[in-house]
Amino acid sequence: MSDLDNIKTIDKFFENRDNLIIKHMNGEIDKRSFLELNYNYMIDNKIKPFMTIDSFEKGMYNYQFYNVMAKYYKTLVQEQKLNGKGVTFYSKFLDDIKYYYDEKDKTTFRLLRFLKYKNVDAYFIKMESSFLEGKLYEIVLNDYEFAILHSQSEWILNALKKEGVFDTNTKKSVIDYYVNQKY
Repeated sequence: MSDLDNIKTIDKFFENRDNLIIKHMNGEIDKRSFLELNYNYMIDNKIKPFMTIDSFEKGMYNYQFYNVMAKYYKTLVQEQKLNGKGVTFYSKFLDDIKYYYDEKDKTTFRLLRFLKYKNVDAYFIKMESSFLEGKLYEIVLNDYEFAILHSQSEWILNALKKEGVFDTNTKKSVIDYYVNQKY
């Protein structure tokens, strides 16, 4: 893919993503619809992650790709549980979820390194889920609009602490309306 094609792909991707974020913020769509519309956009447009992260845009693009894929498969597992399917029926989805979340964390780390941890804030966020409380943290890339990452990764947490950008105080997420909404 040429550089011009990459730019067009990234621009269209972010235009779609930003429109969906605004619709979600305005209450026009719920979290599940937000995820499904993102997933459908990626499938319909044959979106693939970049091999190298050499720009903020490619890093966010990859992060969103892996995040949407993981959450989409997570919704499929939840549906299968509700439909009474056995674990063996959806174990492939569980493997997919783990793979996509692992890739999302690798992307997060690569993006943070590319940005040299500059103008980054990170902290644990207040969660309504007792399972995620004290585990899920937020990474805000202050130089960019809608650039909020989340992780539970211990190794990324250690890197954030080592770089001196992790605040030990638990805070309300800047996108609390999203992270504490079930899907």
